[in-house]
Amino acid sequence: MASPIRRSQHVSDHSPSIAVGRVGSLALSCIRRARMVVLIWCLLAAGLATQFPRLHDELSGAGWEALGSESVDVRAAVEEDFDVPSSYAVLAVVQSDAGAENARDTAIRRASAVLRADPAIAGVSSPKALGTISPDGRTAIVVGRAGAGTAEMVRAADRLRDRLGEIDVPGARVMRTGLPAQWADFNDNHGREAQKAELIALPVTMVILLLAFGSLAAAGLPLLLTVIGLSISGGLLVALAAFGELSIWSQNFASIFTLALGIDYALFIVMRFRAALRPGIPTTSAVATTMDTAGKAVLFSGLTVLSTLMVILVVPNTMLRSVAIGILISVSLVLAMVLTLLPVVLNRLGHGIDRFPLPWRKAGSAHRSQRLAAWGAQLWAHPLRYGVPAVVLMLALTSPALGMKVGVPDLGLLPADAPARTGAEAVRTAFGPGALGPVQVIGPASETARIIEAFRTQPALGPASQPASDGDGNVLVQAPLTAVRTSDDAGRAVASLRAAIPAQASVGGVVAEVKDFQDAVNRITPYALGVMLLLAFALMLVAFQAPVVALLATASSALSTGAAFGVTVLIFQEGHLSGLFGFQPQGFIDFWVPLLFFAMIFAISMDYTVFLLSATREHWDNTGDARAAVIESVARSGPVIIAAASVMVGVFFSFTVADSLAAKECGAVLGIAVLLDAFLVRLLVLPVALRLLGPLAWRQPVWLGRILPSVSFGHGEQSDPEHGPGPETPLTTHTRTTAR
Repeated sequence: MASPIRRSQHVSDHSPSIAVGRVGSLALSCIRRARMVVLIWCLLAAGLATQFPRLHDELSGAGWEALGSESVDVRAAVEEDFDVPSSYAVLAVVQSDAGAENARDTAIRRASAVLRADPAIAGVSSPKALGTISPDGRTAIVVGRAGAGTAEMVRAADRLRDRLGEIDVPGARVMRTGLPAQWADFNDNHGREAQKAELIALPVTMVILLLAFGSLAAAGLPLLLTVIGLSISGGLLVALAAFGELSIWSQNFASIFTLALGIDYALFIVMRFRAALRPGIPTTSAVATTMDTAGKAVLFSGLTVLSTLMVILVVPNTMLRSVAIGILISVSLVLAMVLTLLPVVLNRLGHGIDRFPLPWRKAGSAHRSQRLAAWGAQLWAHPLRYGVPAVVLMLALTSPALGMKVGVPDLGLLPADAPARTGAEAVRTAFGPGALGPVQVIGPASETARIIEAFRTQPALGPASQPASDGDGNVLVQAPLTAVRTSDDAGRAVASLRAAIPAQASVGGVVAEVKDFQDAVNRITPYALGVMLLLAFALMLVAFQAPVVALLATASSALSTGAAFGVTVLIFQEGHLSGLFGFQPQGFIDFWVPLLFFAMIFAISMDYTVFLLSATREHWDNTGDARAAVIESVARSGPVIIAAASVMVGVFFSFTVADSLAAKECGAVLGIAVLLDAFLVRLLVLPVALRLLGPLAWRQPVWLGRILPSVSFGHGEQSDPEHGPGPETPLTTHTRTTAR
């Protein structure tokens, strides 16, 4: 069957010609057009890098709702048809000293003027009109009604932070809060913490790369690709933001994955290139060999990451979709650079890849590890001695995930001194725990009595307001919560209210929006995880041509992911090691974490799976010796996995020093996942499983061979030194083993 993966082309460089597959052929084409390839990437990097300063302004700080949900429709109707604040209003909280009513009123007037002056504010509701003066008279709330979309309201809240905070009235102070203000402060803090983490990650990464490569020239290549990737990805995000709302989180995760996968893939290819660059072998031949082996493995790894993350795009939420888009852009860029630009650079460097060696480097030390070869031999000789404890440990770490509780994060996501948090706490102290999130119902005016009665039946809701009319036959009734808006009681109140109101009425407000978002994620998560597993299995089946290995690859990655979630529950839900990481546990995991982090952890773990199994498949195809294949793959891909994992762990754990709980959670979860996957699963469990399965692992049913495209990770050599094969010489050498 003709292969869509391999195409024959011979490298003629006065040396034994080498049959080149499609990936190697692409590399050689780029080498022949080296100047054009370099020029294109330089122009892209330089042109799009100019957009980087606009990135923060163009990306949105909002997007935390279920698109098209009932609560979002209610918010739009409130803003358009009613003279009542919606969930995205900006609140100016005025606090005064005891008996300083004049100071309070002066601060209220000045705060109202500041709000009116902002173009995103549609109008201002005074404390007297809304009844938002506390019983002791010391706290009042001025409300700036939303006059723009959610993204612009978050930007407005960002602008208003200093403008309101700078109001100087002796005896009174002004703070701004509300949902857009909380997201503005959260994004601002998270952005600062991410920058701090990146400043730590870069030197750590450079040290690890120097240790792995032993030379400055080789260590600099992955960082070069990363810098180019970061420049281009930032510019592309700015361009995409012009066509629709993109969350600022897309930038954070695009940066993380560009750094992590860019280094991963470059490590794998550069190490393979150094091994292929033997005396007497032309550089172009070494590049072709490298790209047809390691390059092809990177291609399948990248396709697995892309297919896994694409599933997130079905979630009706801007934040999660934006994260997926950011990662998809970064991985696509890294793949494109690795398959086109990196071969050109490697060909140009040639043996210069080892320039500026460090004193401790030994020739060939990066190509094959004798210690890991001995470790592979131990695993082969005593599979159960090592495999059983490792699997038991992984299952034990997975078990806490069965008790995972998901919840809605509240003010704890913000630093204690964030204005939105201090303002919200002042409101809760003065008006009660649910004052920030009234529940709103819009329905026909003829059903007003039933709507008000439905409010009376909810113990978590306070007294219903007087109905407000839109003049078109509809009314709006709202009531404050008596519980914190992110509590289970608040969510149950929304569900119960929806069951009690007339069918023509709809429920909105902050609590309803959070509930609809959580319900949407919870509904989609089981199906999304199933699709991710199926896609990964299908790609592994195409890559390795054997159903048992494909199933083993998918199952082992799922095991790594499960163990990572178990550790996540132990740390962030139950609070173990919370003192070490410096945070206060919430008692639950943020509800969007399981879906998003499963996709990311699973994708990263498949990287190492492909690295190991591609090396194993290459040796199996060449020798038919299962023992040698396992030992050699551990010896040769092990150093890459260890170096790449060390870089990733360094990058991810740098985020645990942040003050932001979300940044700590992200860094710790991903860092622990990589540690477990690389050192326990890839370098222990997976080789043991291959040992126990033996030749069965690589067996391919005859019917399957007829429908799968032919893929090989080996690289055959032909005998004709200059002119390629004769008329009856096969163009490619490809050994397909169905049984040994």
